[in-house]
Amino acid sequence: MLTPFGRHSLNFMLRHYSYHLVTTILVVFALIATRGAQAETNDYPTSARADYVIGCMAANGNTREALLKCSCAIDTIASLMPYSHYEEAETALSLQAGGGVGGRVGLFRDPPEIKAVIEELHRAQAEANLQCR
Repeated sequence: MLTPFGRHSLNFMLRHYSYHLVTTILVVFALIATRGAQAETNDYPTSARADYVIGCMAANGNTREALLKCSCAIDTIASLMPYSHYEEAETALSLQAGGGVGGRVGLFRDPPEIKAVIEELHRAQAEANLQCR
């Protein structure tokens, strides 16, 4: 019985498909590793990003240009600080602006940990202002 492939053709096909199979497996592993790293850096919930962009746009004229700059800014901030730090800084700043709980704004202004996350946010915002022109 004759086969459609000669012996040499069969060896070539096996080597060719083995190469592609190994390449595909390596690409899949690389994608999995990259996705894990992205998940660590992209821990900001969509609602937090949207809140930032809406507030930023309101402060900057509600234009298409403001939308682009504000969405760039939150992406830059997210790349520079974890969401837990961002959340702490935003909470402290909103309590400071609103007079704190029962007027005890010092609780959210004075501790070194609070000052550190607020400074981290200010540095990230400054970097976003430079990157998102």
